[in-house]
Amino acid sequence: MARPLRRSSPITLILALVLFLGFIIFILSPSNPVPSIPKSKIASSSSTRTSPNSPPPVVHYYLNNLTTSSDPVGNRERVLVLTPVARFYDEYWQNLLKLSYPRDLIELGFIVPKTREGNTALAKLEDAVRRVQTGSKKHRFLGVTIIRQDFDTPVPQNEKERHALSAQKERREAMSRARNSLLYTTLGTETAWVLWLDADIIETPHTLIQDLASHDKAVIVPNCYQRYTDKGKEKTRPYDFNSWHDSETALAMARKMGSDEIILEGYHEMATYRSLMAYEMTEGGDPHLETELDGVGGTALLVKAEVHRDGAMFPPFPFYNLIETEGFAKMARRLGHQPYGLPNYLVYHYNE
Repeated sequence: MARPLRRSSPITLILALVLFLGFIIFILSPSNPVPSIPKSKIASSSSTRTSPNSPPPVVHYYLNNLTTSSDPVGNRERVLVLTPVARFYDEYWQNLLKLSYPRDLIELGFIVPKTREGNTALAKLEDAVRRVQTGSKKHRFLGVTIIRQDFDTPVPQNEKERHALSAQKERREAMSRARNSLLYTTLGTETAWVLWLDADIIETPHTLIQDLASHDKAVIVPNCYQRYTDKGKEKTRPYDFNSWHDSETALAMARKMGSDEIILEGYHEMATYRSLMAYEMTEGGDPHLETELDGVGGTALLVKAEVHRDGAMFPPFPFYNLIETEGFAKMARRLGHQPYGLPNYLVYHYNE
């Protein structure tokens, strides 16, 4: 006869339930639980944020306190020297180092194209900058920025090809983009003046910045010439024809143009009959003689930083049928900043 089943004891049931619950908890628990952060660490982090040595969360800049005066050295006004670099000319660099403006008030900015020639220029530029910035502290510049173009250079960079009329629109559109990229990357809150100085300007007065700033003009440009040899004799000739006074002929030409067309100066195929500052130089004339301009060149161009902050840039598109530096002059005038030129104050371009 079979034995009757015995009832389980309460203790056995409790143990079975505990084991079952333990198994369920084990299955559902994460394999790598995140440890809690000790309170001491939290307190330490909080005290660091409120430390008196930490920078404030918001920095205020009062741009109205910036001065751009006729005495930039005396007023300790910072100058940003900007140069698009397709080729590196040692004469440019040596001339830059001879400028007498205090280096602790000068920041440098360069933009270099992504080409084989640009790679060579970049290597030479970086070497030149390194020698200065790792040398004596009193000879170092306040800062140096070098950037690379994020777009292709459209035409070869030898002098004949880059100055051909057919290449001008595409070339100057690219140059405008390069200038704007460089400007908006480097323009700081303490910048008072911007000096645009082309990489092939190899000779200027050592007091270039002080001389131009002494006129206290929003936009001012010297006359750019070129030294050359003719039959064994040293001579000079005008180089930059983008600084001009407008003419009725050019204005009438613009009225007949489409919105996407541009007027280019210095080409016989496009006679504008403008009055060019290049031909207004008087031998032995007053270097501080001023003249109002409608267009400016960019070989050496001093601009009050407020002009750029107001929105004047180098249009990479036809702006009143003008482009690049000439378009910049038009834009500056539309914003109420009259450009000026110095016909008898000369800087010199490299002669290829």
